[in-house]
Amino acid sequence: MDNATLTVPDLRTDLTRHGFARVAGREMLAMLDAREQAWRAFALSWDDLGPDLYMADGGRYRRRRHAAFHCAQGRFTRKPHQPHFQSRDYNPLNGDVQRWFDPVHQAVIDNPVMQAVFAFCAASFGEAVPDGWHVEMHQFRIETGDGEIGRPTPEGLHRDGVDWVFVMLIERRNVREGVTRIGAPDGTPLGEFTLARPGDAVLIDDRRILHGVTEIHAVKPGLPAWRDALVVTFVRER
Repeated sequence: MDNATLTVPDLRTDLTRHGFARVAGREMLAMLDAREQAWRAFALSWDDLGPDLYMADGGRYRRRRHAAFHCAQGRFTRKPHQPHFQSRDYNPLNGDVQRWFDPVHQAVIDNPVMQAVFAFCAASFGEAVPDGWHVEMHQFRIETGDGEIGRPTPEGLHRDGVDWVFVMLIERRNVREGVTRIGAPDGTPLGEFTLARPGDAVLIDDRRILHGVTEIHAVKPGLPAWRDALVVTFVRER
């Protein structure tokens, strides 16, 4: 499909057929109407993430912030700050623990880019559900270097235990690898690609598809190296 003509209905078709849909960065930023100043402020907010202290592998390579929302009829309402929780059925490394992360700054949520991401996700995922959606937003920075390997998904090929997942690359700084892999429920590979440029994105039907990202390594050792990504998940309110 030619990304120059990509539309939300096209993405829905890909999600239905394949369980995932890719969007190139240039096309994604155009669909979000991401202006340079707003995008710069949005991306710079990844410089202010707190450490993830819950890594069962002992790693200190992940930084993040987190926020939760209720979405009904395309309207997003922020919930009181709460822990992120996944069952070990979905996250055997860090599951069955209430993980408290620093909250996403309200200015980041109010940024036009984030508001456009919410609208895009609601249009792409927002089939009618009786009680609306529980939505979680995660800012991730995976660092590598100084003898520690950066692992975007240390749990390996996995599901998140939600209905829908949106992942968008914000920045890659001095890193190589970090390949996104897509698999069937039995682990059969269905494809792989690299989110390499700002705005490169993938939408995933988490009920049908496994996903994971390979380790990252510094291109030039001794210099700062990281992979920044935004993850937004949708699950039916219960």
